[in-house]
Amino acid sequence: MASDHNSIRPWRMITRRASRKIWVGNVPVGGDSPITVQSMTNTLTHDVEATIAQVRALEVAGADIVRISCPDEESSAALKQIVPEVTVPIVADIHFHYKRGIEAAQNGAACLRINPGNIGSEAKVKEVIKAAKDNNCSMRIGVNAGSLERDLLEKYGEPCPDAMVESAQRHIKILEDHDFYNFKISCKASDVFMA
Repeated sequence: MASDHNSIRPWRMITRRASRKIWVGNVPVGGDSPITVQSMTNTLTHDVEATIAQVRALEVAGADIVRISCPDEESSAALKQIVPEVTVPIVADIHFHYKRGIEAAQNGAACLRINPGNIGSEAKVKEVIKAAKDNNCSMRIGVNAGSLERDLLEKYGEPCPDAMVESAQRHIKILEDHDFYNFKISCKASDVFMA
């Protein structure tokens, strides 16, 4: 007797919410695109050989997109050597300094991941947007409950879903005010119910 597998596999019943399609290199994300697999390296990015080897291993394992850390100038400069040696699009994870985002876009990253709580003023974000536009680079706004903007923490008293959404909306507005639409949003928290 056939059983109803939907009762034990509820994800089969999920209807995807319509969203805007963007491109991360040659990989479509959002809209009616297939779900993609993204992973992240754990090498020191400036160790070019180790980073290339790990990106290639992730690609063989099925990753469509790979994110690498760009915490310093040496790492963002290494992208010039890494990107030509791999076939999957590279997302540069930008830490704290907006100039790493500019460098990463100029050095071949397909996408920049920036954290609104860490990147700085709107003027700095505007410079990153210009570099992304000039280099056909998408962006991921990664809101993190652990590094929300100070004014939002003061307003809400602690990290919470409303503060995360307000942070995301604030940065969506900045991007759209500068005619940049090739972006995606992510929100994360160590508390599953918060995210």
